[in-house]
Amino acid sequence: MSGISSQGRLRIFTWHIHGSYLFYLSQGTYDIFIPVNGTKTEGYYGRGETFPFGNNVIEVDVADLRDMEFDCILFQSERNYLIDQHEVLSDRQKSLPKIYVEHNTPERHPTNTRHVVTDPAVTMVHVTHFNKLMWDNGGSRNVRVIEHGVCIPPVHYQGDIPRGIVVINHIEQRGRITGWDVFDEVRKHVPLDLIGMGTTDSGGLGEVLNPQLPEFISRYRFFFNPIRYTSFGLAVCEAMMTGMPIVALATTEYVTVIKNGENGIIDTNIEKLITGMNALINDAAQARKLGEGAREVAMEKFNISRFAADWENTFRQTIQLNHHEKENSIH
Repeated sequence: MSGISSQGRLRIFTWHIHGSYLFYLSQGTYDIFIPVNGTKTEGYYGRGETFPFGNNVIEVDVADLRDMEFDCILFQSERNYLIDQHEVLSDRQKSLPKIYVEHNTPERHPTNTRHVVTDPAVTMVHVTHFNKLMWDNGGSRNVRVIEHGVCIPPVHYQGDIPRGIVVINHIEQRGRITGWDVFDEVRKHVPLDLIGMGTTDSGGLGEVLNPQLPEFISRYRFFFNPIRYTSFGLAVCEAMMTGMPIVALATTEYVTVIKNGENGIIDTNIEKLITGMNALINDAAQARKLGEGAREVAMEKFNISRFAADWENTFRQTIQLNHHEKENSIH
């Protein structure tokens, strides 16, 4: 049973679903417990080897999990909510305060997809206001947005390689959602490099591990995001933090962040994007100017301290609400 004081250090249980997000989530002043099993199945990888997690990310063997004390359960996928919790958590743990962070846009239908969470006691967190707008959040009474936060990278934009960089995992396999067709057309007219898992068969350079990503991309002239319909990418936030100009489709949350002539180029007209990208290839000074604008926006909007504080407040408010409802329950 949870028994924290109002100022006690929180003990949060979640699964390792998105390594980058988990790393930034762990920048807060709370402890995060993640499960690990012998086969390292999805969500049960433990800390892994990619991210430099601090001591507040703690592995728990699934065999010991039911005896652990937590203050809050954080779901990050449908599987976590529908299957995993029932397989690995005790009844007592399943009665703890719950939060579901929805990382994605609704896939089955853009406006009419009912979210899997139907329990009104579960706090729903979206990562963009666009996502919150588009999902049918159903019975959830407490729906909020926590926009991304990323650490300031130890490198700065150089832009000395007169090419654009695209960072998307499995872009060809994911098809139109991630803009494979857009990328494939644009690269016929603009010098572009592609990195990410599963990209070598698509003419890409393969995976660059997250800790090395800022330094790798910082030498490219601009960051191109051909994605039609996903959340605002952490890789885009990280690129902006280095001082890199962004070129993107004018869809989803991107239209509220990327501004033409200020921090990048944004449009739904692919021909205009191609013209703009080639202009940046030929004008390093303009690219640098837009990159400085991108960094200013990122420093304010994607501040890691704000992100961690938003999450701690959400954890505490959810826990307090849960305790209040239990105290006032007739059962």
